Amino acid sequence: MTQQQNKAFAPDNAAPPCQAACPLHQDVRDYLLAIATGNFDRALAVIKETNPLPSICGTICAHHCEDKCRRNDVDKPVSIRGLKRFAVEKGSAKAPPAGAASGNAGKVAVIGGGPSGLTAAFDLARRGCAVTVYEREPFMGGAVRHYIPLYRLPDPAVDLDIAEIAAQGVELKTGVALGRDITIAQLEKEGFQAILLALGLPVSRGLNIPGTDGKGIMYALPFLKQVKREGFKFEGRPTVIVIGGGNVAMDVARSAVRCGAGKVKIVCLESDREMPAFSWEIEEAKEEGVEFNTSWGPHAVIRDSGRVTGLETVECTCVFDEQGRFNPTLNQDCKKVVSGDIVIFSIGQGGDPEPVRGEIEIDDRGRFVFNNRTMATSRPGVFACGEVVMGPGTAVQSMANGRLAAQAILRYLEGGAFDRADLAEVKPLEKLEPAVLEAVKRVPRHEIPMLGPEERVSHFNQAELGFDTAAAVCEARRCLTCFAGAERIDELCANCLTCVRVCPYHVPVINDEGTVSIRSEQCQSCGLCLSICPAYAIKFRSPYVEKAAAGIEPAVAGLLERASGEPFVLAVTCGYGGFALPEFREFKAGNLAVVRFPCVGKVDSLHLLKAVELGVDGILVVGCKDDDHFDCPYKEAGYWIPKRVEHTRKLLSEVGLGGERIFFTELAGSEINKFGAVLSEAVGQFKEAGPSPLR
Repeated sequence: MTQQQNKAFAPDNAAPPCQAACPLHQDVRDYLLAIATGNFDRALAVIKETNPLPSICGTICAHHCEDKCRRNDVDKPVSIRGLKRFAVEKGSAKAPPAGAASGNAGKVAVIGGGPSGLTAAFDLARRGCAVTVYEREPFMGGAVRHYIPLYRLPDPAVDLDIAEIAAQGVELKTGVALGRDITIAQLEKEGFQAILLALGLPVSRGLNIPGTDGKGIMYALPFLKQVKREGFKFEGRPTVIVIGGGNVAMDVARSAVRCGAGKVKIVCLESDREMPAFSWEIEEAKEEGVEFNTSWGPHAVIRDSGRVTGLETVECTCVFDEQGRFNPTLNQDCKKVVSGDIVIFSIGQGGDPEPVRGEIEIDDRGRFVFNNRTMATSRPGVFACGEVVMGPGTAVQSMANGRLAAQAILRYLEGGAFDRADLAEVKPLEKLEPAVLEAVKRVPRHEIPMLGPEERVSHFNQAELGFDTAAAVCEARRCLTCFAGAERIDELCANCLTCVRVCPYHVPVINDEGTVSIRSEQCQSCGLCLSICPAYAIKFRSPYVEKAAAGIEPAVAGLLERASGEPFVLAVTCGYGGFALPEFREFKAGNLAVVRFPCVGKVDSLHLLKAVELGVDGILVVGCKDDDHFDCPYKEAGYWIPKRVEHTRKLLSEVGLGGERIFFTELAGSEINKFGAVLSEAVGQFKEAGPSPLR
């Protein structure tokens, strides 16, 4: 066997790559485990521990977590964002209660009700601040409320999150604009001890090219707002040219299709592979008939008698220079005209410094003078966050920036200094090694169901349909539960090498000293090593096996309190697949108690013997077998589970209690409706064994 150097395989602050990649560092692994085992309330509770906008994120998050998911190297990443939406729709958990009484920590004003401002307000309120959020628009939500199209983000999803923020004691004031209705100086006079500017980027940029003066020219954000809030429609099915290749441009183009455009054409400097828009946005736009003219730069709007007839473009041969800076190279000898009736600029957004001019320092480019490490502006007690200082980004990145600002404000109110450089960095685990990757079972990804392009372009109803329960349970089960599995208890390990021989993923290795190292960061959490270790020198990093085992005693105690003429049966089952569906979890019988394990491969003979000792008449052990929908991802679990059951039967026979007190079978997820029949068969066997002599 290959010798390997003993080492610390992961730093103390290491986290699963999905968690490290999430700007909010959400505990993705644990809420996916909760969904995979059918505990949707628990999944939502885990999400809400760190995410104040779960409904918004579950609907439109850019899912940076999926980009780093280790399943990328196996097949495809887990559909984490879709599963978050599922948890929001099926779970009923509320945000955890605040940790301090409102107002004890200070009085804070937040200017701007977008994702960054709302996140900061939520965090500050939960830490005891009296928080008021001022929003210039009639509704809270900022860009996600006013500019993201309804087919991507329906209003009820935003309302759901904002209602819960208000429930934390945050006061929300709409229709109040900074510079028009309030000023920073006025807020300070009203007793606000800290002010947070979360103003976003509300100004759409255009280009100073010939032909832009006059009718037929529109800009991205006003257009999107008109569409979403005023029901804007085109007249006469015009051809619409959208200039830009980013996500906002995709929203503009796809909205234009739904607004009655006869044809929509994208024109952008970037090539197909350079376009900054997310790949799925581009693909969905193409499905909806949008034409792409990539590597072409706008040169002039063409008009005939004042009416727009097209856009003259110049070939773009290179967008970025050798230093990676935006510096397009245009081939003036190669031009073409893209015909069209309306031109919509979607080339970026900017901030509006006017509301704060004269109250905080503004640089010569119209930007706040801002310290990125302290989150502070030039005026003491005035902080800033979100896109107005970090530039364009995703909603969840803005939320994370708002969270930093909240931390800075709390330190300021306490009289201390904040420096984001002092915050501990969350480091992702290294990639899975080739031998481990090769052993991981390939499981197809469940794509989020969507309306077909022909239907979705005809209205603004939500295009994504979301997962049903069975698909969500199966998709969540694809999670590799990184860094949750086995680790060695050094003082108990006898270096017998049993784990090395048993592990189907080659995780335990022999190091140069001849001792065993269990590489926790490579473990696939199958649990086969747990109970086969003769010294019980292996435990799981996460406690879900112990929690399942701890449920046996109360389950049996509750069972034996019931009056029943039938044998008392403890069912020990898998917790995944069909066993996570409501039809199994809601199964009831007067003589039955159920304890579900995260795979019965993690059940120890001692767990079963404990139940017998407590006085049950029989134990029904139910494993799972593969079918077309519910596949067990663990290698060799089906081999070891019957052996473990047989070993327990042998022990019971040797002490005179009868091996027939254990009944073992396997059910596929699609056969879960047969559980009642299996229980009846087991009861028949237990009747022959007679009542437990230990009760």
